[in-house]
Amino acid sequence: MHDGDPADCAVTDIDPFSDEFLTDPFPALAELRDLGEVFYLRRYGVWGVARHEQVTSVLRQPTDFSNAAGVGYSDLLREDPWRSPSLILEVDPPIHTTNRRVLARILSPRALRDLTERFAREAELLVDRVLTGDVAEVDAVQDLVRPFVLKVFPDSLGLPADGRENLLPYGGVSFNALGPRNARFTAAMRDAERLAGWVERACSRRGLGASGFGPDIFRAADEGTITEADAGLLVRSFLTAGVDTTVSALGFALLRFAQHPDQWDRLRAQPSLARAAFDEVVRVDSPVIAFFRTTTADTELAGTTIPGERKVMVFFAGANRDPSRWTDPDDFDITRNAAGHAGFGAGIHNCAGQMVARLEAEALLQALARRVQRWDLAGTPAPSLNNALRALGSLPLRAHRSTGRAPTSTSRTA
Repeated sequence: MHDGDPADCAVTDIDPFSDEFLTDPFPALAELRDLGEVFYLRRYGVWGVARHEQVTSVLRQPTDFSNAAGVGYSDLLREDPWRSPSLILEVDPPIHTTNRRVLARILSPRALRDLTERFAREAELLVDRVLTGDVAEVDAVQDLVRPFVLKVFPDSLGLPADGRENLLPYGGVSFNALGPRNARFTAAMRDAERLAGWVERACSRRGLGASGFGPDIFRAADEGTITEADAGLLVRSFLTAGVDTTVSALGFALLRFAQHPDQWDRLRAQPSLARAAFDEVVRVDSPVIAFFRTTTADTELAGTTIPGERKVMVFFAGANRDPSRWTDPDDFDITRNAAGHAGFGAGIHNCAGQMVARLEAEALLQALARRVQRWDLAGTPAPSLNNALRALGSLPLRAHRSTGRAPTSTSRTA
């Protein structure tokens, strides 16, 4: 034990921001779970949780574990942030409550039905354009996933068409900034000002189109529910949460289906499984590895006392493969009941755009299931390392055209 190490929990030198961890975090996450309910990450001077019970417990106690100091390693209440805090993720009630009500109102059942039809049309157009011939070799991330998400989600917000090439770099900066000031953080900050400026302009009332969720948010400002400045920040917050994570999850989905052709056969036989398949991908591959919370006072968690105003690293990816919660947690099974996974968070700060992400995934996966009989890996997938977000930079696949009826499949619930 070193000076300063807590005496009431396990202490580890595992580095959750190392290249080795970020390339494949799951072996180290198993070690962290084995350490106990709570552990201390010595290198960064923060506490951590990686078991499903403790992860969800922290997420469901916003009074004790606050978001207002930011969901990254930096303390936004003590440091100068590179951008204004997210009005969805980096505020606590009552501000958070007001903002979520605005989003809940615009994400109405009717609005989601309209998106379903629009996303399905765009998915069909993209698949027909990209997958030509009996066998098509593609980079599934570059040719399918990114173009689809960068079309439909910004369209749904009312974002201008020009400049969308800035969205993924901006997201990369946002997620890298959640880590310590390492090489990835430093490299990301070089473009932060330029990218943040474009996003601020695009998410302003003047920058948005006449229809979409963005203008709907500004109508809440017209009604006096939120301020004009907060409306722009809320559009930006919604945008940041809805692009990179969906790109990541859909990339991993296609990798999983290439690796598990039996699961692809199940989806082709039963396309209604697309949404469940997406949730299973979010569970098993956990695009967001971890977020932080900050204790508001001395807080006891599973027998460990965490002092006030200290960071706690909450490993969603650890909870999502906790064998005490999931049967065969490392297995990919699209018939599994994945309800309760932490991939979209939990509690009042759960992902505001998760229903939109599910609709995007459903549209693209179903369009592909109608077109593709099977996937083969055509090269080695390349990871895109980021301090907080798991993603693939490229995914070379070979798509074989469907020539007949989809196979029949027997489903089971795991």
